[in-house]
Amino acid sequence: MSQTSLSVQGISKSFPGVKALDNVSFDVRPGSVHALCGENGAGKSTLMKIINGIYQPDTGTIRVRGEEVRIKNPIEARAHGIAMIAQELNYVPEMTIAESFFLGRLPMKFGRVDWRHMRTEARRVVRDEGLDWSVNRPLSTLTVSEIQTLEILRAVYHSADVLIMDEPTSAIAHREVESLFAKIRALRAEGKSIIYISHKMDEVFELADDISVLRDGAAVSSQPAAQITRNQVIAQMVGRDLDHQRYPKERIEIGETVFKATGLSREHMFEDISFEIKAGEIVGLAGLIGAGRSEVIRAVFGLDPLDTGTVEVEGRPVKLSNPKKAIAHGVAMLSEDRRLVGIIPKLSIKKNATLASLKRVVHGGFAHARQEQKLVTEYFQKMNVKAPSTETRIESLSGGNQQKVLLARWLIADPKVMLLDEPTRGIDIGAKFEIYKIMTELARQGRGILMISSELPELIGMCDRIYVMSAGRLTAELTPDRFSQETILKYAMKEAEVA
Repeated sequence: MSQTSLSVQGISKSFPGVKALDNVSFDVRPGSVHALCGENGAGKSTLMKIINGIYQPDTGTIRVRGEEVRIKNPIEARAHGIAMIAQELNYVPEMTIAESFFLGRLPMKFGRVDWRHMRTEARRVVRDEGLDWSVNRPLSTLTVSEIQTLEILRAVYHSADVLIMDEPTSAIAHREVESLFAKIRALRAEGKSIIYISHKMDEVFELADDISVLRDGAAVSSQPAAQITRNQVIAQMVGRDLDHQRYPKERIEIGETVFKATGLSREHMFEDISFEIKAGEIVGLAGLIGAGRSEVIRAVFGLDPLDTGTVEVEGRPVKLSNPKKAIAHGVAMLSEDRRLVGIIPKLSIKKNATLASLKRVVHGGFAHARQEQKLVTEYFQKMNVKAPSTETRIESLSGGNQQKVLLARWLIADPKVMLLDEPTRGIDIGAKFEIYKIMTELARQGRGILMISSELPELIGMCDRIYVMSAGRLTAELTPDRFSQETILKYAMKEAEVA
């Protein structure tokens, strides 16, 4: 038996204007979890796409169980026992759970698709997971976390020897994370290999047997997890020292209320939601997946209709019936699913960044190219976006760099209130720190910020107050003297009056 289940040696890959990978090598042992760490743009996803056959390397070799292979596409990768769960979920909304589960591997019988077997198998897997889903449900009715859970189940079901997981916990609830970790440990015990990409150091050091670090497309190190510390991994990832303080929150004078919502309700989604945000204040909105957090800010921003409730901006009642009106009143929203409702993939970074501020660059029906370029370049540099130029298509950027561009879009719009839904999901440690500093600067400027996050340490580290939701209702409003993960979870898991 080979001592490695997967070995990559001397892998290099270039795209127009950028060298994504430069002579990268590392080995994955059977029955191990191999964590791959690095900032967004370090080359992790490019390397995994090469292993999965989506990209072809310019140079280098891949060996599976000691045998050199050339993987031309994902179908060949599966034939070699390699499966990949991508960070950006790619799915067909109109497909059912059962159809999606067997996408590319439809079971055949007498020359026809065996629909009965397909539904029976999908139903068994879903039932074994303790999920009460109907396998005939279309994917469009599932949440982001449910779709990601389905992706994981599908990969595990098809018995890959090497399972690549790219930020698998970025959109799933705490209890689902525990279930995932149990699966990973069981797979490892069966001799399977897991390549685990995550920016969450707690997860890396809880699961990993080995750790490799990439920076700027090159392999910085690769060693057993027991031989490296968390701080060493971070230092190798960013190539620079971060401030000792993990969350750069500053003490800022809180001003008057800039945003107030009263009695917001939407049938089957949330009921009687009231909250306020003051100038210079960062307010958190906590809760488990499905609590209704995203649904509330979508309705506030005018993406979904409200049944009842009122909204005030700077003390004036406003009706934010659509995003255009929300933006006009100084309210901006960074969505959770940047791929579905954030980026315009085929447009450039520049066009994506100015999309919410066309009035600043369009005069007399014409875009002023020089003014637009100057404006975007300023934020391009502020956000430290890693790309060849502002003319680069946004679809070619890593997830973290796409998120930076979306945040720049709203900074250019100069809002009074920012609604941030999981702003650091899938973002590396260095970029997170940069976004935290930008949030702090925005608060210093007197803007109000509402942040949804599933990372409780992040909420505790950055917020002045935290609202907690459960089952569509507010269950608590916490001040810093009551901040703790235990307290937040207590209120997130039960229905109660606001305390």
